[in-house]
Amino acid sequence: MAVRRQPTLRDVAAAAGVAVSTASRALTRPGRVNADTADRVVAVAKELGYIPSASARALLSGRTATVALVLPDVTNPFFFGLVRGTGARLRESGYVQVLADTEESAEVELDTLRKLRGQVDGAVLAASRLSDEQIAGAAADLALVVVNRTIPGTPGVLLDTAGGMVQALEHLAGLGHTRVVYASGPVTSWSDRRRREALEPAAARLGVELVVLGPYAPVRSSGAQAADAALEAGATAVITFNDLLAFGVLERLDARDVPVPGGMSVIGCDDIFGADLVRPALTTVESPVERAGRMAADLLLARLEGDRPGDEDDLGGDPDDEPAVVARGAADPVLLPTHLVVRSSTGPVD
Repeated sequence: MAVRRQPTLRDVAAAAGVAVSTASRALTRPGRVNADTADRVVAVAKELGYIPSASARALLSGRTATVALVLPDVTNPFFFGLVRGTGARLRESGYVQVLADTEESAEVELDTLRKLRGQVDGAVLAASRLSDEQIAGAAADLALVVVNRTIPGTPGVLLDTAGGMVQALEHLAGLGHTRVVYASGPVTSWSDRRRREALEPAAARLGVELVVLGPYAPVRSSGAQAADAALEAGATAVITFNDLLAFGVLERLDARDVPVPGGMSVIGCDDIFGADLVRPALTTVESPVERAGRMAADLLLARLEGDRPGDEDDLGGDPDDEPAVVARGAADPVLLPTHLVVRSSTGPVD
């Protein structure tokens, strides 16, 4: 039994007696061609059963209905809520979300953004390891929204983890701790710098000696080094860059028979899955991550809906020509509050 060949745009054009470029405009931008011609092309397309492919629609419209979520570590549970939040909001608006893992590498991240140009309509860039100048350069070629970053002219959503860290330090000071370690994150982390800038004046105000150690990779395996350094520093409490690092600290302290919180209080950041399941349960800073994802997607959708293809000078031009785009301006970043969740990994100084 012979298989019927799927009709192409060229078949539609030939049957309607028009050029391929005219047929493409009649099907995607009917106002750009004579009304009688448009009606004839549409009728022929229906008669032949022509259905444009997704890639063809993207070429004709300049849109792919695809958005990238770019993450520094796709295995970090902190980003799970962000994936859910952006994905749900984008799906509601007819977009598909794809994930890009940059493996905590600024070089990989920059290369990823370059390769995404023309492949997606826009991107949500989370916890970027790039410089302000690099992000601004990428935003000139690709519609971007940033999460946990502030870039002039680029919309974004900011989780106030710096404020949460101050809450953590105030909690420890109230328990009588006077020498506290901050186990810092990657040197390229903008959020880490912002937290240190908030912790230092807070420590002075509270009469707490703050010892900044690191940088540490934000993974569980780095916790042993951080725990050893905190003990060597003579601290009675440690605040870690994230919960994964805190999990590793707890493991190392247990291996060294250091009681928590009796011998060392430990505070994490993110309140990821498992923070309440480790023993002792982890005191940590909770962030509205899923809400941040939805808001980031909203900002990107607003920007995409504000883009308008430019009119080509030649109405009979090549349908593969990329339309010009005019981008809307960006508002100040949205700041979402965080709060400290107190569990059993913190206690008074013995």
